[in-house]
Amino acid sequence: MRKVLPFFVVALFSISLVAQDSNCNCCTEKHSEFDFWAGSWEVTNADGTKAGENTIEKIQGKCVLQENWISATPGYTGTSNNFYNYKTKQWEQIWIDNQGQSLHLKGNKVGNQMILQTDEETNKEGKVIVHRITWTDNKDGTVRQLWETITEGKDVTIAFDGLYTPKD
Repeated sequence: MRKVLPFFVVALFSISLVAQDSNCNCCTEKHSEFDFWAGSWEVTNADGTKAGENTIEKIQGKCVLQENWISATPGYTGTSNNFYNYKTKQWEQIWIDNQGQSLHLKGNKVGNQMILQTDEETNKEGKVIVHRITWTDNKDGTVRQLWETITEGKDVTIAFDGLYTPKD
């Protein structure tokens, strides 16, 4: 009986772990594609100056990757919710900042990059623009975030080029 009891306990524990994973609707490979961005980060601009700090964590049963941004510019913060949309089979980000600005991006992972962009919109000059943001999972553990604004399908302006370095 003594030898059977430890085996029984281990078997029950293993079954409960399997049951927990099967109850997690967002514990899939697709839902993990953007996990490389999760963590606490120091963010620098392309010129090496501090851009801010960012904390990205999985919430809501691992279904949402939530970003909480604090800019090096005093008084500017923002939050995004990132999620894999089962219906559209793509990733989405909804960004809202404390200045009342918002952005809705959609796209997918390609290689080591998550590439999301807005739908076409018209700017103040009446030109069609798209915002495209690319996060690159670098081999050294950093993440590059490149935000491009594309005007009339051809003119590209860099809105932000940041390097995320893990906080110690």
